[in-house]
Amino acid sequence: MKKLLRSAMVFFGLFIIITGVIYPLFITGIAQVFFPWQANGSIIRDSNGTAVGSQNIGQSFQELGYFWGRPSATGGYPYNAGASGGSNLSVLNKTLTQQVTDRFNRITSEDTANSQPVPVDLLTASASGLDPHISPEAAFYQAHRVALSRGLPESQVRSMVESHIERPFLKLFGEPRVNVLMLNLALDSVK
Repeated sequence: MKKLLRSAMVFFGLFIIITGVIYPLFITGIAQVFFPWQANGSIIRDSNGTAVGSQNIGQSFQELGYFWGRPSATGGYPYNAGASGGSNLSVLNKTLTQQVTDRFNRITSEDTANSQPVPVDLLTASASGLDPHISPEAAFYQAHRVALSRGLPESQVRSMVESHIERPFLKLFGEPRVNVLMLNLALDSVK
């Protein structure tokens, strides 16, 4: 019995060291060597070197002159990575219905001249609640409001949206998408 217990404890200790120390250090080292930007959070910096966000985590943009991302499902602290997760509300849930109705009313009230249907990704949160991307349709839908608020020609804003569309990998994997932070930073650079 003691021999069996001893070998089990050695085996347990060995696996703790392998999976808890050696493997994480190995993977971290590989990531730092081959993918340092991604391994360090894909942090976007402004011209002064100040971090303004991550390319992979959505942010809350509420001003009319900015493109708005997908709603966050992280409760009272929007885009809080520590609270990542979907709302888990079913399509028949009254809370979800009210949230979507409130979002719809806000979006349509801020751009009453827009008669296009509101894209669904502006009304519903993603599974993580932290999605940094919107569909090109959602970006084009907002172009009029952003252009009007910034005093820019709508054609210029639409052109910026077009230039920020990320195409699917190998034209096969994923959907076209627009990174909201990158698009808003490009807008801020326009004089």
